[in-house]
Amino acid sequence: MKLKDLLSEKLTKKEMEFLRTSFDIVGDIAIIEIPDELEKKEKDIAKAIVSMHPNIKTVCKKTSDRSGEFRLKEMKLILGNNSETIHTEHGCKYKIDVKKVYFSPRESTERQRISSQVKDGEKIMIMFSGVCPYAIAIAKQHPDINIYAVEKNPDGHKYAEENVKLNRVRAVVTPILGDVKKECPPYFDECDRVAMPLPKSAYEFLDIAIKCLKDKGGIIHFYHRAPEDNLFDEAVNLLKNAAKKEKRKIKILNKQRVLPYGPRMYKVCIDAKVWK
Repeated sequence: MKLKDLLSEKLTKKEMEFLRTSFDIVGDIAIIEIPDELEKKEKDIAKAIVSMHPNIKTVCKKTSDRSGEFRLKEMKLILGNNSETIHTEHGCKYKIDVKKVYFSPRESTERQRISSQVKDGEKIMIMFSGVCPYAIAIAKQHPDINIYAVEKNPDGHKYAEENVKLNRVRAVVTPILGDVKKECPPYFDECDRVAMPLPKSAYEFLDIAIKCLKDKGGIIHFYHRAPEDNLFDEAVNLLKNAAKKEKRKIKILNKQRVLPYGPRMYKVCIDAKVWK
């Protein structure tokens, strides 16, 4: 049954107009949005979701937009008492506390897209690496690589270390706690590939990403947010200007719309080759 059908006797016709039927599932946790108009019915909505998905043990609702140093949304537990879970996708397992770290199950396809481009033997820098979903997705498919994963959130770093062990990857994955401005310079001129999955402000670190690449060249996956009527121009210009400042040549390889970021906004990725 659909969510609206399950709630037909709990919500009035007017209340149904405010109901949001889409939600994310992370492990055994459902993450939902409930408008103020339906706050008094939040438990009824949560129970209906659990009846649709018996594997769900906890239902959380978002209570704020992303904020703070680590760009987290505040969460309220409506049903259940545990915000920690293990999420599985494409053979990878990620231990996560949805109240403490950022993780999007909607980026599963994008993680696989990046992984499919990696070649054996590469050295890869993942900036803003969170609980290591990009690093582990890549490592699962490519055992003969070396990945550095830099994350500023101590909770994200802690779960990254656990997830590397949990997945028993054969590749060398090194979670690094700290700011990319301080932690990346030791890896300048060493990397074949850099991924920057932080759409809000990754452009501020493009100079560091470019310096991480080997002189002979490498690939950058640069993420940005953009309006739906002009998805790629700003991101491409930011990347080209950064390459010019570092006196590097650049070739745009691909432009990818990743997922919705907000009203009429999308997260996008520009794949580019950069070399001296």
